[in-house]
Amino acid sequence: MAYSTAQFLVKKHPLQRIHSPSRGFSFVVHLLGLSSFIWSFKYMHENPNHANEAYGWHFQYLTVIGLSLSTLTFAIGLLADMTLSARLFLLKNLLSICSAPLEVLISILYWGLRIIDERLVVPDWAVIPLDADLSFHAVPSIVLLIDLLLLSPPWTISILPALGLSSTIAFGYWFWIERCFSYNGWYPYPIFEQLPFAGRIGLFALSAAVMALSTGTLRWLYGRVNGYGTQSKAQSRPGAIYQNGIL
Repeated sequence: MAYSTAQFLVKKHPLQRIHSPSRGFSFVVHLLGLSSFIWSFKYMHENPNHANEAYGWHFQYLTVIGLSLSTLTFAIGLLADMTLSARLFLLKNLLSICSAPLEVLISILYWGLRIIDERLVVPDWAVIPLDADLSFHAVPSIVLLIDLLLLSPPWTISILPALGLSSTIAFGYWFWIERCFSYNGWYPYPIFEQLPFAGRIGLFALSAAVMALSTGTLRWLYGRVNGYGTQSKAQSRPGAIYQNGIL
């Protein structure tokens, strides 16, 4: 049993910088990230506002949708570290293809719009202290970036599937908030109130493009940090943990 575990830990994708799943650094990263995500949900529960009673609850917010997906990603990653399960590791990496670019998109949109005018993303009735603001809008993208660059094999998703995925998320969210608006009479982000119908379509189309671009940028960044591997065409799936070619 000990020998097979040791053999498992030795084998990983040649471009993956640090062993994962593992009960060492990988476990610590996933545990700390998951703890931050849970704290964010705890903060929402302990500091209610009128979104708590609204149709869609806080899931009207793209931030909370992204946080939920990140929580699932890191929970599975932590279970993979505890059990050294290759299947759970594969599932974590597949979820990361969606959650990491989404969190990068959320951070770009939120902080970018907030620099322009805080009232575009923060309603007048909302008070967000700095620790909660960072927990919601910065920490998820940071820890998912650490997970990607240090604890994951390279992504093999190309630009067209990435654009299809991001478009599905962007316009799925658009339909969702329009449904919530039909019940609540208000949008989760003030910028939606200020834009006409065509403007909202343009915003979601732009968001889909930015998310697809962030996927490509994360792939490029991975290569810059970890290298590009062999000259042969990559054969591994995103969750592969075994070596692919010889360095």
